[in-house]
Amino acid sequence: MNDLSAKRRWLPPLVAALIAAVLQTAALGYMVESRASILRNGKEVLLKTVPVDPRDLLRGDYVILSYDISSLPPELFKGGLPKAPQEVTVFVRLAKQPDGFWSASEASFTELAPADESVVLQSQPFTYYPSSSEIPSPINVAYGIERFYVPEGEGRVLEQARNAEALSVNVRVNDAGRAQIRQIAVEGTPVYEEPLY
Repeated sequence: MNDLSAKRRWLPPLVAALIAAVLQTAALGYMVESRASILRNGKEVLLKTVPVDPRDLLRGDYVILSYDISSLPPELFKGGLPKAPQEVTVFVRLAKQPDGFWSASEASFTELAPADESVVLQSQPFTYYPSSSEIPSPINVAYGIERFYVPEGEGRVLEQARNAEALSVNVRVNDAGRAQIRQIAVEGTPVYEEPLY
């Protein structure tokens, strides 16, 4: 009787631990597959990087990336700018240019409809504060592709190429507007490529 009673006491914690392990594994698998799905099926877009303030160079084992589409001029926004501070997401239409790079052709604080020969990229949410100046400032946005992890000690070459405007980033964008870095190139020559898994 005592043995049976002891088994019953251990059964609920064991079941709870198994359920927690299964849920954690499923969540991790979902995150990995979501990223892989974008890399596998997303539309390919080539982005031009811009120099970054030297104080923000390599931090640990990743390189900070900034793009020409990271700072959006106010006149690019369809529907105007919010009049009061608020949590927002920006939708940016990218169009391919003659040099092969994609640049912002339109932006909005509301979803943009799909259109031929373009890709809509979605920013990460942020708090927008209206400009107090009569001339609105450019709006800085992040897309979740601003860091690229590299093997230890190999980031300096990418930093130098980035600051010389010789670094390009090939990303894949899914239908929801989320992006993943697929490849990094220096002077058009691929130097890093992200595996699916």
